[in-house]
Amino acid sequence: MTFWPNVVVATPAHSGVGASLSYRSELPLAPGTLVRVPLGRREVLGVVWACATEPPEGLTEAQTKAVASVLDGLPPLNPRWRQLVKFAAQYYQRSLGEVAMAALPPQLRELSNEQLARRLKRRAKASRPAASEASASVTPEDAAPASSATHGHDLSDEQREALTALHSAQAPVLLYGATGSGKTEVYLRATRQVLDIATPEGDCPTQVLVMVPEINLTPQLEARFRERFEPLYGTDAVVCLHSGMTPPQRMSSWLAAHTGTARIVLGTRMAVFASLPGLRLIVVDEEHDPSYKSQEGARYSARDLAVYRAKVETEALASHAVPLQTGPHPRPLPEGEGVKPTDAPTPPRCQVVLGSATPSLESWHAADQGRYVRLSMPGRIGGGALPRLRLVDMNHQPKGAVLAPPLVTAMAGRIARGEQCMVLLNRRGYAPVLACHDCGWKSACAHCSAYRVFHKLDRTLRCHHCGFTERVPRACPDCGNLDIAPVGRGTEQIEEQLSALLADVQRPDGGPARVARMDADSTRLKGSLEVQLATMHSGEVDVLVGTQMIAKGHDFRRITLVASVNADSALFASDYRAPERLFALLMQAAGRAGRDAAQSEASEMWVQTWYPQHPLFATLKQHDYPAFAAEQLIERQQAGMPPYGFQALLRADARTQAAAQAFLNGAAQHSLGLPHRDEITLYPAVPLTIQRVANVERAQLLVEAASRGALQRFLSAWQPVLLDCRSLPEARGLIRFAVDVDPLAI
Repeated sequence: MTFWPNVVVATPAHSGVGASLSYRSELPLAPGTLVRVPLGRREVLGVVWACATEPPEGLTEAQTKAVASVLDGLPPLNPRWRQLVKFAAQYYQRSLGEVAMAALPPQLRELSNEQLARRLKRRAKASRPAASEASASVTPEDAAPASSATHGHDLSDEQREALTALHSAQAPVLLYGATGSGKTEVYLRATRQVLDIATPEGDCPTQVLVMVPEINLTPQLEARFRERFEPLYGTDAVVCLHSGMTPPQRMSSWLAAHTGTARIVLGTRMAVFASLPGLRLIVVDEEHDPSYKSQEGARYSARDLAVYRAKVETEALASHAVPLQTGPHPRPLPEGEGVKPTDAPTPPRCQVVLGSATPSLESWHAADQGRYVRLSMPGRIGGGALPRLRLVDMNHQPKGAVLAPPLVTAMAGRIARGEQCMVLLNRRGYAPVLACHDCGWKSACAHCSAYRVFHKLDRTLRCHHCGFTERVPRACPDCGNLDIAPVGRGTEQIEEQLSALLADVQRPDGGPARVARMDADSTRLKGSLEVQLATMHSGEVDVLVGTQMIAKGHDFRRITLVASVNADSALFASDYRAPERLFALLMQAAGRAGRDAAQSEASEMWVQTWYPQHPLFATLKQHDYPAFAAEQLIERQQAGMPPYGFQALLRADARTQAAAQAFLNGAAQHSLGLPHRDEITLYPAVPLTIQRVANVERAQLLVEAASRGALQRFLSAWQPVLLDCRSLPEARGLIRFAVDVDPLAI
């Protein structure tokens, strides 16, 4: 008998290929089965989306190709995973196959059925001894003391209340906790509760997904989760998923999650698509961070998809004939763990926790409306105080000073006492521009409408947009002037100046002060990030200079002073989200200071500014995020901006700016007859702020609607029009277009 599976493969949204392709098979294939199928002259990976017993209308057996092979060593991807992918493709206006294939590990696309079988066999052999060792080393009698020993401290009242509320919450939870309030410990305890939920025989054991916004935050979190859970659940219990891993590593982690071997997956935004058949808890740490929004391919928000995924998983759990409930636990929970095995069971659900000291205004608004449950943890662990804010008025500092003398003096005092300092400047390199003051030449990139950044360490001019790099010229290329100089400052320059200014400062052990830098350049080599973090934690470094990657999530216990060198650049930005981002960055950076309660009273956050009277600083000084959020939401509501309005961007890349804008304006013109067009506002096409990157011209068109439904209905109806507009004569030279739903930068 012949069967007719519909298979999704990797095809871009604007290719015109349907959502799925029809093939034939001699065997029935369950939806979610991974297969290899012919596509043109290639053989590609695909996912069976449905399987029929009759051929598609208008097709005969001779007109279809057969499935090449079935990856039958793997369980099918479950219906909840497929629903997540389908929703993401529809909402973010991408093809189903593009999203589905991007969610799978790249190496899976290359393996044959035989190669996969060999890999699975090796995994099974390697995991059996580890599982036996874990089960033999942990017994119910000794599990509680061992686990308690790893906790490090008792729960605070706020943590205990948050755990209790989390256990009973029937909606997404927004965990609003001050920096240093112990949110991570809440994640750990909630994870333990979920992992000990009993599941029906034959079902996958419960699993937890924990997401962080950036790769540099995973080593510290991974260490804490491994310390806590490997003694209880085995060495394979915790895996990571992020783009910094090698293809074999990502494949191994994905397999562990898909087969249920891994109980906890830690990852960046890509991990939201991990196949987790036993998923019962999703944690989105630093949920406000813009890194959760992808800026290429399917421009999805991992935070928003996490909320949707938890809803899908909860609905599936509710339909189980046998409800899942807490207990009986295979091991007793330690004292203070929160919810006890004897507690009355709550309706089964997959909970999602969005944690932040500075929640996104969208999440804060959802909590105001009652769609999220807001749990507050305003106090720091140990009763420590939040850092005092000190504004340095640069109008009163020596002319040309990069670092205010009072700040340098304060840092010297901290170093002499054995404390650490952190200096934030969100610009890497030595200087953003190299210039000739005789003729006006600047280090512009030949391929982008941007300047190349001067990197002093290797004497290069490097474009941070296209990567074009050249050696620094000996003289001005235009006039021959030998006196070309850097303009502005970057992290390399701050590191150099601090090293000179603090050269005579001695540490308590008599050694010289040590200054280090952490940014995308200094952590480029594999393992360099872990080494730098270790030197900071061990106290080998006295002053850490870095970009925003050092400002969030890190638990540096010795830091008592944090300084922001150039916060003013975001005060008057045209982007309406700029104040929200600046407030979050400064508040998160301040949170790195005084995390040790014994030193919290002396902790400070210094901000160098030319505008000390700006109202943002007044709110920041009080650490009053609710007041800041309330003020911003009023402004957003008056302007009809998100979360009170809904937006999408149509972006176009072309050989010329004229072609890019012609395509966008043509698409707007041809939308006039579409359904729901009267509910939509389309703005004229404009170039992007950096309109040319790698010799490609870029433009965008803003789409606004008063409701999410209206925007989605219009975008769906607009897709065929966009495909047709590619052939407009005036749009000749168009390279690609993309729709960005809920954009974070306009």
